[in-house]
Amino acid sequence: MNTTSLSVNLNKVALVRNTRHLGIPSVTRAATLCLQAGAQGITVHPRPDERHIRASDVPELARLLTDWPDREYNIEGNPLHNLMDVVGQLVAQQLPVHQVTFVPDAQGQFTSDHGWTFPADAPVLKPLIDQAHGWGLRVSLFMDADANAMAAAKAVGADRVELYTEPYAAAWGTPDQAAQLARFAQAARAALDAGLEVNAGHDLNRDNLTAFIAQVPGVSEVSIGHALIADALELGYSATVKDYLRCIREAA
Repeated sequence: MNTTSLSVNLNKVALVRNTRHLGIPSVTRAATLCLQAGAQGITVHPRPDERHIRASDVPELARLLTDWPDREYNIEGNPLHNLMDVVGQLVAQQLPVHQVTFVPDAQGQFTSDHGWTFPADAPVLKPLIDQAHGWGLRVSLFMDADANAMAAAKAVGADRVELYTEPYAAAWGTPDQAAQLARFAQAARAALDAGLEVNAGHDLNRDNLTAFIAQVPGVSEVSIGHALIADALELGYSATVKDYLRCIREAA
């Protein structure tokens, strides 16, 4: 039975909200509707420039998730910037947060576009992973689909890796699609063999999601934002989440 969870990334809801000063669309309302429709988690990426998710959104969503104890709150970002401060404040307030996803973004970067590099990044990551573990949190590292890097990710203390799926999405419908799927499947197998769990995200959508989960082994969670929120503009949050869950079920 397929056990892949869907975590909805709400960054783009916040991006639209931030273009005016009216508080709409509401990030917490979007989260509520997605959770009601069956999403297993919520993801946010509070960048230092607050161009979408603001620091104030993070505890508001955490308080919302106290009403959904069976759902997951995943906060992603660069632990060398503001991530650890944001997460530490939740921990200090005993508000729910379950997973931190470390992403090697530069400040002001348009979007996440690469994973951590080993062995170069290991010395800086290890104490930050230890800090997150001290808070009782699961740590996922945003990684390129490089099978050779997975043992190093485990050795530095990661619990999971999130495979950066844009190369697969870009290859969808082209002659390179099968080769990309094979590369991601190899990376996932290497991660599983190293004792890691596997997440995935970036440009996954209703067209390419089913094939990815069907052919890449052991995907525990997909984090989807841009395409899902774009679909929700046409279909509504509830119908959209239910259709992404259908895509996941059809991979079983």
